[in-house]
Amino acid sequence: MTKPAESPATPFDLTPPDLAERKTLEADLTLEEADVLLRHGTEAPFCGGLLDNKEDGVYCCRLCGLPLFRAHTKFESGTGWPSFFAPMNEAHVIGVRDVSYGMVRVETRCARCDSHQGHVFPDGPPPTGLRYCINSVSLEFVPDGEPLRDPLGRGDNAQTGAR
Repeated sequence: MTKPAESPATPFDLTPPDLAERKTLEADLTLEEADVLLRHGTEAPFCGGLLDNKEDGVYCCRLCGLPLFRAHTKFESGTGWPSFFAPMNEAHVIGVRDVSYGMVRVETRCARCDSHQGHVFPDGPPPTGLRYCINSVSLEFVPDGEPLRDPLGRGDNAQTGAR
């Protein structure tokens, strides 16, 4: 399940955080963020702070800061969670078979830190037909033109939320 440190498909370092880095990242989480990101929880529908966000920018992993989705791929799904039809970069989001709660689904995780983001379903709009249903607390929004948060010190903040 581990991705290579360098991928020709992305300018971001996808090397997982080491134990010390992970401990530092996790210490900064609220109880709700930790429940969702680390223990595969789900926030209540229609309550997430990013559900109605309409600004241009990038949605990043709340734990490690890796950019996961661009605002222009967000759409209103009516499900109660932010929904996207495609990740910013296929290398940034991994899918894992999830058979919890008597269902068969595909869980989405951050490719760098392996944190739980949500699930992907095959009922989204064109052009992909996919619906990435993501918990707001799993994400951090960075408006276009603002530097990305770089909690691992990997130079990610040199990137901006701009397209």
